[in-house]
Amino acid sequence: MSITVGIIGCGYWGPNLIRNFVESEAARLRWICDADAERLEKISRRYPSARTTLDYHEMLSDPGLDAVVIVTPVATHYRFARRALEAGKHVLVEKPFTSSVREAEELIALAERAGLTLMVDHTFIYTGAVRRIKELVTNGEVGDLLYFDSVRINLGLFQHDINVVWDLAPHDLSIMDHVVGRQAVSLTATGSCHIQPGIENIAYVQLRFDDSFIANFHFNWLSPVKIRRTLIAGSRKMIVYDDIEPTEKVRVYDKGVERHDANADKEATYRTLVSYRAGDVWVPQLDPTEALRYVCAEFLDAITRARPSVSDGEAGLRVVRLLEAAQESINNDGRLIKL
Repeated sequence: MSITVGIIGCGYWGPNLIRNFVESEAARLRWICDADAERLEKISRRYPSARTTLDYHEMLSDPGLDAVVIVTPVATHYRFARRALEAGKHVLVEKPFTSSVREAEELIALAERAGLTLMVDHTFIYTGAVRRIKELVTNGEVGDLLYFDSVRINLGLFQHDINVVWDLAPHDLSIMDHVVGRQAVSLTATGSCHIQPGIENIAYVQLRFDDSFIANFHFNWLSPVKIRRTLIAGSRKMIVYDDIEPTEKVRVYDKGVERHDANADKEATYRTLVSYRAGDVWVPQLDPTEALRYVCAEFLDAITRARPSVSDGEAGLRVVRLLEAAQESINNDGRLIKL
């Protein structure tokens, strides 16, 4: 039996989710909701079988609706998700999950009490590239992780309600959280506002872990070029993930540095202690399926099987905790924040 789905928000990202749920055999689009009457009318012509409403309360009062997808500004996520869960609906929320750790924790507790699925749309972890990278890290092919270095920069799109960290960082923080599978112990962040006071358009975030592993992130709305590149270094191999690259998004390098134990000879030179390895470069084949198809499938399957999803509320909370800490550090001139 198909799971009935309602979508709140038909702006930039909403139509993509609508299309994927419509194409899924496990779902049936039942409602489309948006506060913009003109936008709602336009999209309803494409999906005439779905009911439309300007009032989300009308949608939530429908006993025949199973699940709600929230694709609205982050400041509204908590309110919409809470109302949906209280109405007994399963919930999928666009990133970032919520505006605060407190809101995320409350939603998770509410979903658990009601026995409902709560999931966050961390789209990038469902891409063929990131799923392949996760596989390479999990099976030990890259060895012990040394660092995670990510750059996500472009010219715009400037937001009026959130800064560059809350806009772009959820992508890379969710990728790191998924691939690395460990939680940082501290964080530092710096940022600058060049266009709108109080809204950082450039930021640097660094995470420290309980060993020598380190993660560094650069986010920028004010760059002359668009770059979406991540470096993941291991003791055996290194990975370059370039999301802009059309055909070879992931490259695995058999390169590295090996340190040898010093011998008894105090005259031993640096070259005898360190050697460099330069082997082949491998481009793995990736699944080209649209990531949102897997997002929708994961949400529907989690509901059907009553199991946690890969990007469940806890995953969303971990990312929001990092976002909140990064903002606190930025507000305090880069102060170290313990996690």
